[in-house]
Amino acid sequence: MTSWRTWYAGSSRGKAVRLLWSVSPRSTVVLGLTSLTSALLPVATTVSSGIVIGQVPRVVAAGLGSAAGQRLITALVLVGVFNGLGLLVGPLNQALGTVVKARVDYALQHQLMAAVSRPTGIAHLEDATLLDQLALAQGTLLTYPPGEAPALLGRVISNRLQGLLACVVISVSVWWMGLVLLALWLSLRRPLRRVISEQVASFAGKPGLVRRAEYFHDLAVEPAAAKESRIFGAGEWIVEQFRDNWLRGMQENWTVLRRLNGVVLRLGWLVLGAHLALGAYLVHAALVGELSLTQAAILVQLLPLAMMVGTITYDDVNLEWCVSPLPMLEQVQATLNSAATQQQGTGDSSGLPRESISFQDVGFRYPGAEREVFAHLNLTIAAGRSTAIVGANGVGKTTLVKLLTRLHDPTSGRILVDGRDVRELEPAGWQRRSAVVFQDSAHYPYSAADNVGFGAPAHLATVRSASAVARAGATAVIQGLPETWDTTLSAEYRGGVDLSGGQWQRIALARALFAAENGAGLLVLDEPTAWLDVRGESEFFERFLEITEDLTTVIISHRFSTVRRADVIIVLDKGKVVEQGGHEELLAARGLYAEMFRLQASRFEDEAVAE
Repeated sequence: MTSWRTWYAGSSRGKAVRLLWSVSPRSTVVLGLTSLTSALLPVATTVSSGIVIGQVPRVVAAGLGSAAGQRLITALVLVGVFNGLGLLVGPLNQALGTVVKARVDYALQHQLMAAVSRPTGIAHLEDATLLDQLALAQGTLLTYPPGEAPALLGRVISNRLQGLLACVVISVSVWWMGLVLLALWLSLRRPLRRVISEQVASFAGKPGLVRRAEYFHDLAVEPAAAKESRIFGAGEWIVEQFRDNWLRGMQENWTVLRRLNGVVLRLGWLVLGAHLALGAYLVHAALVGELSLTQAAILVQLLPLAMMVGTITYDDVNLEWCVSPLPMLEQVQATLNSAATQQQGTGDSSGLPRESISFQDVGFRYPGAEREVFAHLNLTIAAGRSTAIVGANGVGKTTLVKLLTRLHDPTSGRILVDGRDVRELEPAGWQRRSAVVFQDSAHYPYSAADNVGFGAPAHLATVRSASAVARAGATAVIQGLPETWDTTLSAEYRGGVDLSGGQWQRIALARALFAAENGAGLLVLDEPTAWLDVRGESEFFERFLEITEDLTTVIISHRFSTVRRADVIIVLDKGKVVEQGGHEELLAARGLYAEMFRLQASRFEDEAVAE
């Protein structure tokens, strides 16, 4: 049998109490006191107003100066005091709810960000199941943020106490009536809560559809896809996709909601009948003299208050929804804190690699994927030299970069750094030894100095005097900005500007070179000239040896004018190395590299003839 403590800890009220206590014990105490006060005031006001009604005939008969008159005046004063306190407690509860909501929302977002940021790899961010769980844990799929749970909890507790006090006061006059009302409402509460819990659970079962609906919502309202959606006339399609995914995601939830409405309707007739019967009894008891006018006036007003001990209000429903992300948050935290998501290794990677990085029989499959990207991949990257990786789209070039930098670990085989398994090295330390220019590099909505300095945040103060910007050919980009280094690189902020694709690529290259100037020994360039014009590409080639000097460099590019300058070129096909050597050597071999080179060269020759 489940203990009371275990049941309460798992209930919505228990979750809300634990959440609030973890954020602010003082607010928890204040919320408890205001909830108690909010419960007492309506009952006290009802009793006082009942006394007023009961004393009126006596005052009419005996005069205001009589004992009945004094009791009437006292009761009126109490009604005024209780009403005044009610006017104060209401705004106090609202102010407290606003403060607590902000604290709770911040605390939960901080916990979630810390959990997601803890793993040094990114496997968890490419796992569809975990992404569904993250969306539920964030509460972004709901219109019931967890931060509202404490204020709702206060009102729910106040309602329960108010109903319980009303039953107690009723029992003072008619002992069995209070017990009947208490038993009635508690018996009705159980089926109502069960249906509400089923409704919340049904929503959690379709997070993928609702998350996809949110994706289409963002496509419609955010600027990232605005240009294409307007030009191609995709606006109506995006809206329709949002509607379709949302409706399918909510269908089961609405089915349960309709059942809840049916349960409420059926129970409502029972409640109405019970109240009519009890009201009729009170009228009869007052008429035959079994109850005084004061008692009758109090009991009639307390009947609707007594229902609060067990009825389900919108606050109960909203509270259940608001706390629903909390178990998922705990599950996500437990998952991301588990050994399964933590990359192992404690070794020092300072100065590595000195000799080589070697892939030995490496296999890799993305989480949830059916097909392997690599199976038995073998290749060697010499330290201090430049190595180019080429191949058709989809052969795993970018995945190789992720394995090289330990954003993922191989699912089989091993990667050796100077003969040592990279999984023996401390993950974050090895990543600090890597400087990467990704094809879709990040655009930070911060200053130009920050965008470059993030390559080595500990040395951010020295970024303006570093040579990285000049080596990346980004000096003109910085100097052309309205406030040079201090310009915010985002048009979404006042005074900020956006950059062209080529300019962003120069900034990304400067960021990587700044990392190299401050300790990174492995430079990875993923399509480094993809966004550059002909002049920019030519300037990059001229500085290629300077950029890669004393670094272990890996270049991934479809442009053979880029890769031909590398010391070694590795050709990937179907997840394996099929060719390896220098540019001239591979051309002479007349293999896959030579074929791809001729195809690309012939395209440029055809364009030249056409001109």
